[in-house]
Amino acid sequence: MDATLSAGVVRAGNEARERFYDSRGYGQPVDGGAIELAPVEAAHLLYRGDLDAVDGMDFRAFLSSTAVSEVAFFVYKDLRDRGFYLAPADRTGAGAPDTDFTVFPRGKGPWDDAIAYHVRAVGEREAVPAETLGDTVLAIVDEESEITYLDTDLPEVTGSSTCDVPPVDGTLLEDRVICWDPPSPLYEAAFYGQQLDDAVQLSLVEAAYLARAGILSIETETAKDEADAETLIERGQAVEGDRFDRRLHVYATLRDSGIVPKTGFKFGADFRTYAHVESVDDLGHSERLVRVLPTDHVFEPRDLSLDVRLAHGVRKTMVFALVGDGDVAWVSAERLTP
Repeated sequence: MDATLSAGVVRAGNEARERFYDSRGYGQPVDGGAIELAPVEAAHLLYRGDLDAVDGMDFRAFLSSTAVSEVAFFVYKDLRDRGFYLAPADRTGAGAPDTDFTVFPRGKGPWDDAIAYHVRAVGEREAVPAETLGDTVLAIVDEESEITYLDTDLPEVTGSSTCDVPPVDGTLLEDRVICWDPPSPLYEAAFYGQQLDDAVQLSLVEAAYLARAGILSIETETAKDEADAETLIERGQAVEGDRFDRRLHVYATLRDSGIVPKTGFKFGADFRTYAHVESVDDLGHSERLVRVLPTDHVFEPRDLSLDVRLAHGVRKTMVFALVGDGDVAWVSAERLTP
């Protein structure tokens, strides 16, 4: 069977509806027994030998043309090989604007009212804006045409880690604060800082948060006063620049949501988080790694895959905190085997 290409749509007539749509979910019916196919669907039918040609082009010629993206084709083929029916997202009207495919559950098709995944196909060198992620499966095609699937979501970030901490004094060193005589809840119940014999060492971001809350007073060359929090923030900005402001904002958002953030440095992240802390003597496993990024951050797929792989290797979920205009948007990413 031959087909024709016009204005980005492939049309196949005669018995195409019965052969391709009714039995295997390709295309969409039009008049009579004809169907309209997206170029990627037509490429797959050419690859299988179910179509002979599109405007005289066989599979090799069609895939080499500008009519179809090879990245989209490899993702489409892989999902078909896994037993899924799928359709171009612009046909179904489902998913985010950057979505390429609507994937139906196994055993379902475009005639059913059920969706398994919204999939976006990208090459390994393609830029991926952070703000386009969430409720989307990112299918990354590498240079050998192997595909890595990352399931991205917009998680609810809440916990039950709350504890009242009595006032405490601290001494500001170069880039940390030492509380020489801390109340026991500071570390043992609220899990602030790190113990240093009988003292507790706080990071600048922890100290700034506590100072803003009126819990921590800082001993410096000047007298203790209302400027203690600003002193810490200025020190943090001197050490990290704008990144400190973003990290402090995310730290405060997490603490205020009942989550304990601790440094994630050894995992290549800003924080590791604990959603349910009652005592450091009965501390569970941290659930997430958090990287703090500006809203306009653009990922390279290789870096995104590396973050997710590392988090998976230590039994955590990778979460990106996107900071902009005073708000924090949360995006999670995990490996997926469709």
